[in-house]
Amino acid sequence: MEEAELSPSPHPRQASEQSKLGLTSNPAQTTRGNEEVAIPFCKLFSAADKIDNLLMFSGCVGACIHGAALPVFLILFGRMIDSLGRVAHDHIGMSSQVSKDALYLVYLGLAVLVSSWIGVSSWMQTGERQTTSLRLKCLESILRRDIHFFDTEAQEKNPIFHISRDAVVVQDVISNKIGHGLRYLSQSAAGFVIAFLSVWQLTLVTLAIVPLIALAGVAYIVTMSALSEKDEAAYAEAGKVAGEVISKVRTVYALVSEMRVISAYSNSLKEGLKIAKKRGVAKGTGLGFIYGLLFCAWALLLWYTSVLVRRQSTRGGEALATIINVIFSSFALGQAAPNLAAIGRGRAAVANILNMIESCAMSSKSLDRGMTFSNVKGEIEFSHVSFSYPSQPAKSVLNNLSFLVEAGRTVALVGPRGSGKSTVVSLLQRFYDPTSGIIKLDGHDIRGLQLRWLRQQMGLVSQEPVLFSTTISRNILHGREDADVDQVIEAAQAANAHSFIESLPVGYYTHVGEGGTQLSPSQKQRIAIARALLRNPRILLLDEASGGLDPESERAVQQALDKIMSGRTTIVTAHRLPTVRGADRILFLKNGQVAETGNHAELMAQGGDYAKLVTLQLQESEHTTNRTPDVLNKPRGVHTFAELLESEKLQDQLLANSRKELLPSEPNLVSPGPGPNSAPSFTELVRLHAPDWPLALVGSLGAILAGVEAPLFALGVTRVLAVLYSPDESRIQEEVRRICFIFIGVAVVTIPIYLLQHFFYTMMGERLTARLRLSMFSAILTNEVGWFDLDENGASSLTLSLAVDAKLVRSALVGRLSTIVPNIALSATAIVIAFSLSWRIAAVITATFPLLVGASIAEQLFLRGLGGDYTGAYTRAVSVAREAIDNIRTVAAFGCEELVSIQFASELYEPNRRAQLRGHISGLGYGLSQLLAFCSYALVFWYGSVLIKQKKSSFGDVIKSFMVLIIAAVAVAETLALAPGVAEGLRALGPVFGIIKRKTAMSPDEPSAAAVREIKGEVEFKNVEFHYPARPEVTVLRNLNLRVEAGKTLAVVGQSGSGKSTILQLVMRFYDPVGGSVLVGGMDIRGMKLRSLRRRIGLVQKEAVLFSTTISENIRYGNERASEVEIVMAAMAANAHEFISAMPEAYQTQVGEREVQLSEDMRQRIAIARTILKDPTIVLLDEAATSSVGSTSEKLVQEALEKLMECRTTILVARNLSAVRDADCIAVLQHGIVIEMGNHRDLAGRPLSIYAQLLNQQQTIETQERSQR
Repeated sequence: MEEAELSPSPHPRQASEQSKLGLTSNPAQTTRGNEEVAIPFCKLFSAADKIDNLLMFSGCVGACIHGAALPVFLILFGRMIDSLGRVAHDHIGMSSQVSKDALYLVYLGLAVLVSSWIGVSSWMQTGERQTTSLRLKCLESILRRDIHFFDTEAQEKNPIFHISRDAVVVQDVISNKIGHGLRYLSQSAAGFVIAFLSVWQLTLVTLAIVPLIALAGVAYIVTMSALSEKDEAAYAEAGKVAGEVISKVRTVYALVSEMRVISAYSNSLKEGLKIAKKRGVAKGTGLGFIYGLLFCAWALLLWYTSVLVRRQSTRGGEALATIINVIFSSFALGQAAPNLAAIGRGRAAVANILNMIESCAMSSKSLDRGMTFSNVKGEIEFSHVSFSYPSQPAKSVLNNLSFLVEAGRTVALVGPRGSGKSTVVSLLQRFYDPTSGIIKLDGHDIRGLQLRWLRQQMGLVSQEPVLFSTTISRNILHGREDADVDQVIEAAQAANAHSFIESLPVGYYTHVGEGGTQLSPSQKQRIAIARALLRNPRILLLDEASGGLDPESERAVQQALDKIMSGRTTIVTAHRLPTVRGADRILFLKNGQVAETGNHAELMAQGGDYAKLVTLQLQESEHTTNRTPDVLNKPRGVHTFAELLESEKLQDQLLANSRKELLPSEPNLVSPGPGPNSAPSFTELVRLHAPDWPLALVGSLGAILAGVEAPLFALGVTRVLAVLYSPDESRIQEEVRRICFIFIGVAVVTIPIYLLQHFFYTMMGERLTARLRLSMFSAILTNEVGWFDLDENGASSLTLSLAVDAKLVRSALVGRLSTIVPNIALSATAIVIAFSLSWRIAAVITATFPLLVGASIAEQLFLRGLGGDYTGAYTRAVSVAREAIDNIRTVAAFGCEELVSIQFASELYEPNRRAQLRGHISGLGYGLSQLLAFCSYALVFWYGSVLIKQKKSSFGDVIKSFMVLIIAAVAVAETLALAPGVAEGLRALGPVFGIIKRKTAMSPDEPSAAAVREIKGEVEFKNVEFHYPARPEVTVLRNLNLRVEAGKTLAVVGQSGSGKSTILQLVMRFYDPVGGSVLVGGMDIRGMKLRSLRRRIGLVQKEAVLFSTTISENIRYGNERASEVEIVMAAMAANAHEFISAMPEAYQTQVGEREVQLSEDMRQRIAIARTILKDPTIVLLDEAATSSVGSTSEKLVQEALEKLMECRTTILVARNLSAVRDADCIAVLQHGIVIEMGNHRDLAGRPLSIYAQLLNQQQTIETQERSQR
């Protein structure tokens, strides 16, 4: 077989896909952001096939017919009014005309039904089809990219954005926006044409008025948008205050600053109230002016219509239809604009996707191009290989590296970090190509081999095992898709994974979670090994393959690996040298070159770098084996003493995750009282609004008057319409003049009416929002710290609830009042007017109300868009793509590109099917509603003609009743459409009242507790048992007994997770013990007033927590009544005055994420100054002197701490044992028990003590760090 050329070229399949997508060698250059992209409109449909072309054609036809239906309806509407007007004079001739037009109306409804169904469903189907194709092609092209793309460009180009957000934009444009745009354009075009053909004079006058109304509307929108932005900015600042306080709640509690931060939050809310006043005035004035302008415009149009009628240039019905046609057509043109603008965004989005596809195709390596050969032996040769990562081209990782791995042999690569061990594995897999030199497999340059085939010859187990979010069996099958069940089990047994898999409830069908989060690191590693073993490869690449296992599992897995390695070429990289002792050859890499080579015995005899590394690890091993029996009984999965320090929290988390997944749900152990959805009673709702009832009454008065205006307006228009059919011209002129003057008068009072409504409703809503937010915030700060530990009560969740839930309540309850109250007044007025005019026609119209209301609701829903939540619908598919891209090395190593694409396509199927079904339902539903509405109109007009013919009603009464009740139907529909929003607001009240009404487990104002003026500094723990409320299955303290005398210093040391910091949190009473008691001054702290206790305790944490205010105010948190002189004195005592004074604004310097950035030691000294100002009796130091600061700075911090500790009881928690040497007593904790106590000299003098071992281990680490420097 001939060797393929090395220059990359598109795979034939890729080339055909590019051709189909219309990609050229010079793609449209796209930029992220808001810039428009110069891409032809037709490229928006690059993924369309013949079926899509047919669907788009039918969609265009359906949308155009649908849009033109309204102007045609208005022609029939005008004709029927004229027919009814003539029925009074020509009963026989015109009655048949009404019946005929009514029948035409039914036919038109049928046309709308069919066209709506075809238009909506066609566009939604083709939108789904085209974006599905784009998503698949985009993901396939991304998965073929070189690995260096993901190292250097992926973060900037964000390929997931193209699959998720860009595709959503394209889909929304094709499925919704184009169809809506065509419908509005056809409606506008047909409407203007019909209007000019009907009454061109009236059309011109109406067109001259419409821009004035539009201009007023634009000015209103611009003004309200500007005020809304200011409003959002003001509340965003309040949200920052709340978010900062909640995220730092322990510090707030420790400083007893709840009242201070509540006051600060209250002040931040007042700015929003100021803006709300302006917004209420602007909204009322703006809407009043617009509606007043409409009344004036109608007065002019009605007057001009009367002039044309008297000149016999038109008829009343034709003129009214023309006016409405022009207005609706103008509005349709305005509604088409945002849809057309969205098409521009769709072009930009599709250009981004196509550009990504093309760039991927041009720069990716073809997986199937190149040569293959049979009988692979597995000989690997690196010949003068040099390499630099594309992201760091100036830094050479491998320098002229050469070595040979004979077939069937095992070679181990060892060396310090950064020596190039893992790089060798990456180059062999062709994740990268060397900068220079050649890598050969059985004498063939691997660059000439087929990439997919090359990787199939290798089995890779990476240093960090990667599992996909699917079942265990599917993860193992990624190694070889055609394997059967027995082979999967055999691979799992060889990797020592079968036993724990079988112990799981559903065995091999257990879902591992995203990233394998439901499994321990040990279990993940063994499944990854099983996946590699399933391939039965000629070459094994073990990159720290057993590094994450406990000793027992490591031995078992190593034995399995030894068996599978037999007869195979194996390259092992390892940090733990015992795992490479048995290698045929060991290469010690240093600075990208082979520094030493030989087997283990030979390298040890040389006494070089390898021997030194082995000796150092043996010394560390000795430190971890000389332990007490308690230490040897370590949790499963931890294999060295050092790893125990970092792994206990992880093990606890894994236990918690397993508990959540495998056990049935349990009652909330932390949150007694009302849960998160405690719905309020009616009485509570009344009380909630009680302070604002005066505002509600005044606002409702304005709303009622505004509602009454609409039916009176319809009544005025129809009075003019009725009189236009009178033969008496003087009567026409007099009646029209009277109605026009009434309209002008109403226009004058419209502004104060709307100002009353919207100003007082706005103020009512804003006051309610501020009151709810302040009540929630105050209630949040009464909860115990354990409540904040729950995931649902995190800072982000609570801050979001403060911002969104309260606003949702305002919008749903108060905001809806401005629509519901006027609509109720409108409907009541309309019904009274209609029944007083003609009860018969009113009864018929009322009977058709459900049809008319349903049609109006359907229209509103249709205008809002029927596509649904595209982003949410494709969450699972995007998760598959994101997981594959994040773990691209594993995908490439196991050749899972097609498997990922298949899984991605399967996740797209269900959303695709649902969207297409939704398209059919939406189109048919809307069309059917319009058909029923048209049938209702036809029935009313026909029945009206019958009543007039039988002289049971007059034309004027019929047309007045009809118009008034049609407006009422629209109002009722609008009110009913608000029901979901009101229900959502009521649901939002559940979490709001759940927070407000919750009874805290640790009340700061417990009546039975005693206020403490002074306390003695003695602290004692008596038989204390404790577990964190969020993790009740993990016991932290076990029967702990500990005592520190007043004025003395107690240091607490031990492993990570042993309970050191928990002791401090119990003294601060962040938590209460499950059993036993904590005594301060001989008194159980549960019997003390919480805040009075905390005022006498000072806490300095490992990471100093400051607030976003001035340095002076941060220090003042220690004592709100402190003077400036006292603040300066405290800063001087904390060695902080000098650097503070050197700043331009000294003590007024702002501290915050966007202000001056302070170094860690500066922040620490400010926190110490704050504690000094507090003047506590007891000082708690949580690793305060072991922060990552420089030696000089650390000395200043230590001096400040020593001043703070003078003459005070101190409990000191430290990881750096040098900080505890001078403590009066040192307690060593292990698994929540004090196992050793004494001073430094006593404990360090016992060689076998845990304290001595911790001390030796720290000294060893420090020695290593010095040697590396």
